[in-house]
Amino acid sequence: MTHDDAARWLDRYVEAWRTYDRDTIASLFAEDVEYRYHAWDEPIRGRDAIVADWLSDQDAAGTWQAAYTPWAVDGNRFVSRGTSRYFEEGGDRVYHNVFFVELDDDARATSFTEVFAQEP
Repeated sequence: MTHDDAARWLDRYVEAWRTYDRDTIASLFAEDVEYRYHAWDEPIRGRDAIVADWLSDQDAAGTWQAAYTPWAVDGNRFVSRGTSRYFEEGGDRVYHNVFFVELDDDARATSFTEVFAQEP
């Protein structure tokens, strides 16, 4: 995997978040994926469970923007960093994100862990 491959996966991730299209979300993840919103969480296991989770808690269109870039790539694993910004009255909420991702040969995540901190 190259940095460009990782960047393409991250772009697809943002597109899946933007559209909440079931097939687009599913295309990101392997059948037996483990997904963690926090490093200490028990993972959500399985593509269908992740798709259902994403669809059950959607951010309204136009209320956020996000951009992530690969920081390091090693074999089938990559680390990315970026920001997520939620537009709110009285001031935006900004999060700095790090993703730890492992992909299979079909560019589907087998493992995804997010670490984030809210900007003061």
